[in-house]
Amino acid sequence: MIRRKQQAKQVIFSHLLSWFLRGFFQLLYHQLAWIYDFIAWIVSLGQWQDWIQAGIPYLDLDSTLVVEIGFGPGHLQSALIKKGVCTFGIDQSPQMCRQASRRLCKQQLRSNLVNARSQQLPFPSNSIPQILSTFPSEYISDPLSLQELLRVLSPGGKVVIILFAWITGKNILERFMAWLFHVTGETPAWNEQYLDPIRDIGFLVHTEVATLPRSNLMLVHLQKPVES
Repeated sequence: MIRRKQQAKQVIFSHLLSWFLRGFFQLLYHQLAWIYDFIAWIVSLGQWQDWIQAGIPYLDLDSTLVVEIGFGPGHLQSALIKKGVCTFGIDQSPQMCRQASRRLCKQQLRSNLVNARSQQLPFPSNSIPQILSTFPSEYISDPLSLQELLRVLSPGGKVVIILFAWITGKNILERFMAWLFHVTGETPAWNEQYLDPIRDIGFLVHTEVATLPRSNLMLVHLQKPVES
């Protein structure tokens, strides 16, 4: 009986903590966007920039265009532009659009940033060869978002999603953050059945885990079938 009560308390605590953090992250991406980088650096234990740029090796940088959905403060946009990639960025947060625009302007980089929703992408059908999204929120699993991704991708086009991270370091702080990510659902136990709705929409799907020195990243790859 005592053990059951303790387990119930742990469940309630984890739900409350998850609810609080989700609300906080929502504010962080909008009203508190000006401290986003600082908080991201803290919760990732300094690994944020490595996580953000981990999707670049999976892109064909000689392609004509890369679209980033959820560009946040604009770090990945900056990295892609410096590599000579033609890139567009889509984000629904006006605050993040301002943050990213200022960052690129200071670096004297020409930006193509659009304040728009993933459920209504401002591109013609079959026009985008590659899409990248790093740590997207729940919008990425919205059927309307998935249908839009499928619509705008050119035949054979791909989407690279960095879905979440596991902190794997062994010191006390790293173990604490790994525990915190787990209890709040930021790094859930993975089940391939989560991908069934994506396959049902028409994507070819596979996953892989990218290994970094102190963390692992879950990547989801979507591809639009080549039409015969």
